[in-house]
This record gives sequence, C-alpha cells and structure tokens, in this order.
Amino acid sequence: MNINDKYSKIVTDETLRETAYHGNEEYPFQYYEEDIWQFDFHCIDWHWHSEIEFVFVKKGTAQFLVGGKRYVLTSGMGIFINTKAIHRFEASESVIIPNIVFLPDLLSSKESLIYRKYIWPILNSNIDCFVLTPNVNWQNTVLNLLLSVFSAQKTTNSHEIKTVELLLKLWTVLYENVEIKEDSSVSEVSARTTAQLQIMMQYIHKNYSDHISLDDIAKTVSISKSSALNIFNKYLNTSPINYLVNYRLKRAARLLTNTDNSIFLIAQATGFENVGYFCRKFKKLFQLTPSEYRKKAGFPYSNVGKYLCKKTEK
Repeated sequence: MNINDKYSKIVTDETLRETAYHGNEEYPFQYYEEDIWQFDFHCIDWHWHSEIEFVFVKKGTAQFLVGGKRYVLTSGMGIFINTKAIHRFEASESVIIPNIVFLPDLLSSKESLIYRKYIWPILNSNIDCFVLTPNVNWQNTVLNLLLSVFSAQKTTNSHEIKTVELLLKLWTVLYENVEIKEDSSVSEVSARTTAQLQIMMQYIHKNYSDHISLDDIAKTVSISKSSALNIFNKYLNTSPINYLVNYRLKRAARLLTNTDNSIFLIAQATGFENVGYFCRKFKKLFQLTPSEYRKKAGFPYSNVGKYLCKKTEK
C-alpha cells in the first residue's frame, strides 16, 4: 500500500478501539507503509486493536507511546506492539514506518497446541511492547525477517503463504528470546486500569462541550482524583484536564475548517467560556491562531472572527 493512500487519521470507537478491519476474515493481515507526519496533527493518535503490530522505522525519528511508556525510535529500529495495548505515534518531521497488523490466529488456530504453547504465552504476558534494535543479534534477525515480510507483499505469487512462513520464523525467534512473565494478577490490574482510562476518555469525548471537572472525570469509574491523575499520567503522559483541553482544541480545529461559525461561537461550542483563553491555547497547540489555521486550510471564511482573536491574543 502506498503511503497513506487509505486514510490520514485513526478512526476509533468510544473505547479507543480502532474501527478499521485489517485484512479480512480469511486472511486477517494487512501491510501499510505510512508517514506519521501526514496524519492529522502529525501523530497516529491513541488507539488499540486485537491485532498484533510490528512497526519498522525506515526514515526519520519518532516517539512511540505504548501503555505507560514512551520510546524514541530512529531509522533502522522497530517495535512489537502486543494485542490490545493502547498506543500512539508522534513525529516532528516526516517519518516513514512500514508496518504490519495481523490477528495472532493467522499463525495457528486458537485450539491448536502451537497457539497454546507458543503464541498465547506472549499475548497473555505482561509485555505491552518491546523495541527491536539492530545492535542485538536476535532482534536484528527479527528486523530482517520483518523486512522480508514487507518484500513479500510486493510479489504476486504465493505471497500469503510466504508471509505466514516468515511470520512463524519471526515468532519463533521472539518466543525463544523474550523473557515471558505470565502474571495473571498483573494482567488483571493492567486490564482494569486500561478499562478505567478508556471509560474516562469516553466520558470526555461525549461531554467535552460541557463544564467538566477532574472530580467529574474520576467519578465515572469511582476512583479518587489523584488516582485519575496517576492513570492519565502513566498511560497518556498528561493530566485529565490537559487531555480535555487538547481534545476540545482538536474539535475546534475541525469546526474551523468545516463550518462558517465565528471563532467566538466555536470556542463556546467546544467548551471554552473565555475566547481569549481559547485563542491562546489554540496557538500554543497548533502554532497558528484560529483564523490563521482556517486560512491555511483554504476555508473561504478565513476572516471570520479574525479581529476578535487578534485582540485577545495580544
């Protein structure tokens, strides 16, 4: 697939589960070659999926946020992202990332010994992801096999069976070298915390235009404000209120390019009571005033509210 010829944003449901299906029921595998910079807001935003994902950095440097950790990957490095791990990719330049996304039962039936003995232990481990670097021999082997998988997608003869053969080799190297810790208590805690995060984010997405406090967000999952802060900081590297403000700003950005509403009305519609505060926050996030953003997008009403923002941003 050519770079971003399918879409330039991740579409998710209210739990942040990606709605796109990768491949089909007969062959649940998809290869992509994407540029993070071309996605909305220069990031592949928070999402998760039941599929396994392998990403290779072909060009550039990007930040990969998976679970509660942040990793910086440069050209030649890769990353494995486990099933259902919440993740986000960020870039400050063009970063080309060929990647594959596939269901684990592509490798073997869930009822098989192969699946139970070699696949399930990694899926059910405490591993959200791990970085692959060419400096470690076995990881370099995985990276080379990954590149071979990419190459196989460009052939027309028997590429499906070649792909599965290479993936099984890759998985064998993984299984033989990764330290697997099957800790059901850790998995249960992680699953519960992730679910709490998703519920709180869902509440923000539904109610962002209303007045929302930290207490309101925490109450959706019956935890304390400090616990809500800790969950957001651990998994998203931000506070619930900062996440709310940034979500409002992104919604406002869409309204600026999709409607002819004034900046004042857009600020109000996205939960900002003070238009001056809205303009300052918008410029900090997008490096443009709302009117400049609208003009850059080629919207015909680019002068709507321009004077208002100039006044409030001084």
